[in-house]
Amino acid sequence: MLHLIEFISNHFILCALFVALLTLLIMHELRRGGQSLSTRELTALVNGGNALVLDVRAKKDFDSGHIVDALNIPYEKLASRLAELEKYRGKTIIVVDSIGQHAGTASLELKKAGFEVAKLSGGITSWRGDNLPVVK
Repeated sequence: MLHLIEFISNHFILCALFVALLTLLIMHELRRGGQSLSTRELTALVNGGNALVLDVRAKKDFDSGHIVDALNIPYEKLASRLAELEKYRGKTIIVVDSIGQHAGTASLELKKAGFEVAKLSGGITSWRGDNLPVVK
């Protein structure tokens, strides 16, 4: 620990640049996949009829419990199945995964295809953590 403090004091500008770049990288990654929604915001959009929930988890995970009326297209097959989403072009597509590891990348792919996209912050784990209903 003493060496770290000594390094920081001897190389203050280098450390400040590192922190600034790390902050910019984190901000970029958070914005990359579009807007993140809370479970409450997702519920409001879906209840208003303005959104489709797209679950990108594997079929077996989807079958073990998913958000009501969610459409399942596994992350690995999303690129080849984009045509299935054309009928939802006027709605916001809300991407849901397990804990958020694929939602940003899937959202970016959908954005490039011209869809309006958001992602559920924390994935289905946050949905279940808020004791919201899932169907099997």
